[in-house]
Amino acid sequence: MMRSLYSGVSGLQNHQTRMDVIGNNISNVNTTGFKRGRVNFQDMISQQLSGAAKPTDEIGGVNAKEVGLGMTVASIDNIFNQGNLQSTGVSTDIAIQGNGFFVLKSGEESFYTRNGAFGLDMNGTLVNPATGMRVQGWMAEDVNGQMIVSTAATPTDLVIPVGSKDPAKETTNVNFACNLNKNTPEILEGASPEDIVKGTWGTEQKIYDSFGNEHMLSVTFRRVVGTPNQWEATVNIDEDNADFTQTRVGLGSTDGMGNTFIVSFDNYGALQSVTDSAGNITNPEGQVVIQTSFAVPDSNVDEEGNPYRQTLNINLGTIGSFKDTITQSSSKSTTKAFYQDGYTMGYLDNFKIDSSGVITGVYSNGTNRTIGQIAMASFTNQQGLEKAGDNTYVESNNSGMARIGESGVAGKGTLMAGALEMSNVDLSEQMTDMIVTQRGFQSNAKTIQTADTLLEIVLSLKQNIVNKKIKIF
Repeated sequence: MMRSLYSGVSGLQNHQTRMDVIGNNISNVNTTGFKRGRVNFQDMISQQLSGAAKPTDEIGGVNAKEVGLGMTVASIDNIFNQGNLQSTGVSTDIAIQGNGFFVLKSGEESFYTRNGAFGLDMNGTLVNPATGMRVQGWMAEDVNGQMIVSTAATPTDLVIPVGSKDPAKETTNVNFACNLNKNTPEILEGASPEDIVKGTWGTEQKIYDSFGNEHMLSVTFRRVVGTPNQWEATVNIDEDNADFTQTRVGLGSTDGMGNTFIVSFDNYGALQSVTDSAGNITNPEGQVVIQTSFAVPDSNVDEEGNPYRQTLNINLGTIGSFKDTITQSSSKSTTKAFYQDGYTMGYLDNFKIDSSGVITGVYSNGTNRTIGQIAMASFTNQQGLEKAGDNTYVESNNSGMARIGESGVAGKGTLMAGALEMSNVDLSEQMTDMIVTQRGFQSNAKTIQTADTLLEIVLSLKQNIVNKKIKIF
């Protein structure tokens, strides 16, 4: 009888614990990145009234007689199944699709979270605005003009330098991939202005000097009279100011060169060779690069009083190739440059985050620069993490050490910018669990009431026996 009282009391206490967990789940139904808890029960030790006996020649075996002494909480698990993703349109909101955690730092202490509701502080540091914890990742480094992210390094604070300058860069390479119409008429001596226009095809491309000033690169093509499959190209930088810019083109050097070169094609319309104004001819194979130089206006002069000359390369493509190469066919002429690498000075206006966590800065001059990459953490036993409040977790003795790396690698999920992961709490499931818990609680309370009633009967009987003995004597 006393055992039933103790069992009932343990049931009340532990069902209350389960109710506490359910209540916490329901209260966090709209908490970003929250992971619900689950209580597991197990029975306590049992009191043995008699042990088991093995069979003999005379009788069979006898099972043990045991009475349970109640139940206890076996574990309270964190259930890390995926929550729904909700689009927010905020560039600093990031959701994790799959396994993994964001890494946050408060001082030197590391925390881990699924809550990707981030923002920027006044210094441009990517933080959790509710706690000020700093998001960890890797900042890009400039290596020979390329922004490289080393994910093997120790993660650090991510800083988005909004408003920072991107210095101007002079154009060094221009690539052409055009077609010259083989049926273009030759421009004969004494041709009319109309015939000259019909026999000339040209293109224009903006380029930039070291100051970020814009210049116009123009290249015109005319068929060489009397020679099939040959075209004369004329190059000018700022044609309206040609007397000052003094454009020169050549193979390997522009010293002493003019501003023209000859392009030859084979019988299939593929690029065959290029000859500069000094008679230098390209190699029979490989890429064809025409070196071009021009005088930059308002630049510092050298000791001889000559202005600074900027040099760039015009890439006509690969000999014998039809891909990204100048060609000749009977199709319509399309003289177009498809790439140039210069730009004016710009400011960081915006940034974007891709599925691998790479942060790319978008500058006002149209350039994109890699700023950094968000780090992610995974654990051998993520259910072993300890809750640290503020929707964060810390390592425990049973979670294992954090394995830091980039998203999409070694079992880590991918990232989605402009979205947040919602709580994985299912209200209908929690309400069902609440009803079951309530019934368990009520049943254990009834057990205590019944045991108490039985105890009252026993005590009453005992009192009656005592009273009768007193009357006898």
